[in-house]
Amino acid sequence: MGKVSLDYSLRGGRIQVSGFSNYVLTFIERGNRTVKVILKKDVATLGDAGDVVDVKNGYANNYLIPQGIALRATEGTLKALETERKQQAKKIEQQRAAAREIADKVQQLSLKVSAKAGESGKLFGTVTSGDIAEALNGEGVSVDRRKITLDAPIKELGNYEAQVKLFRDVTASLKITVEAEG
Repeated sequence: MGKVSLDYSLRGGRIQVSGFSNYVLTFIERGNRTVKVILKKDVATLGDAGDVVDVKNGYANNYLIPQGIALRATEGTLKALETERKQQAKKIEQQRAAAREIADKVQQLSLKVSAKAGESGKLFGTVTSGDIAEALNGEGVSVDRRKITLDAPIKELGNYEAQVKLFRDVTASLKITVEAEG
């Protein structure tokens, strides 16, 4: 076969094996090799889901990609990300419009809640956000009880106000009147 010599240059990133003219091998330089990835989940040190970030090759290959935290950023995945962002923006705008409609309904309502109370006007228990959500449901407005915020627990008869968070930036004010039962 003959004598084989090995010449290499770190700058060019190529290995030339003399004696085998048909074989030219390329190699990756060690050091600061980075790769672009698209984050599928929020990572405190890198960014939010959907961000395209540069990370070290080993970090991407050994941790982010196998754990399902990131995808390698190729032309196809970047195009898919862009179309997904557009669809997400449309979906968010539809949800925001629906939330605004519900907010208008909620702000026009004056909700009446009945509870057992003593002669002095103190309630036997409290009116909770769950009770308010039930009363809203009776009015035809479906709202999760966790989205209703009271300034303080309602323990007496009277008029109160609650905030209903319907979407990220859509909040409605709800007027509540607590009356004695029967």
